[in-house]
Amino acid sequence: MNAKPDFLRQRKVAVLGGASGIGRAVAHLAAEQGAEVFVLGRSEAEAGPWRYLPADITDAESLKRAFEAIGHIDHLVVTAGARVGSPKLDELSLAALSQTFEVKLFGSLIAAQQALPYLAADGSITFTSGLLSRKYGPGGLLKSTVNAALEAAAKNLAKELAPRRVNVVSPGVVDTELWGEADAAGRLAAMARIGAGLPVGRVGRPDELAEAYLFAMGNGYLTGAVLDVDGGGLL
Repeated sequence: MNAKPDFLRQRKVAVLGGASGIGRAVAHLAAEQGAEVFVLGRSEAEAGPWRYLPADITDAESLKRAFEAIGHIDHLVVTAGARVGSPKLDELSLAALSQTFEVKLFGSLIAAQQALPYLAADGSITFTSGLLSRKYGPGGLLKSTVNAALEAAAKNLAKELAPRRVNVVSPGVVDTELWGEADAAGRLAAMARIGAGLPVGRVGRPDELAEAYLFAMGNGYLTGAVLDVDGGGLL
């Protein structure tokens, strides 16, 4: 990372979707690095080294109130996404289509828009896509299209919002509560099966993904990039 080890000290980091999974790991790591961290979301975050602010990524007014409460933002991280399945075209409902795009694409853009008046001139925005943006197959239509759209949007914003930096982290399969309870047999079996098919031989951990988000925040020469952290899943 081309940044000093204490580059987040006395900086403000807002994490949308920071109550769980990858977002929570980002919040933890940013706080460990000295940042003042704000976790935004509909679900109240567990007690931690951050301040929780209620916000709905699909509600511009709630986002505006949260960002106003922070007052100044150095880095915005968006990890929120809709929990949807992998329907094929003939199974795809308008409700699933609308929810996915409303949360992950439109919500991410609304969040960036509402944060912009408070975002430092040398600040950054880091969105979250996923390896299905460029890995295709039956049932991947919904997640592929929304992730690809978000990556394209980020590249446009990297030019439009310059000198602020805009990047995307694209995770592969990560062992989080999205797959069920921590010790549930189904989750353990799924992680083992998927991991066995990856070049690294296992799925990812939230803390490993968090390092990529901090790299995106800290490297002042990085913008318009998509950081693939997927264990070789795209290969």
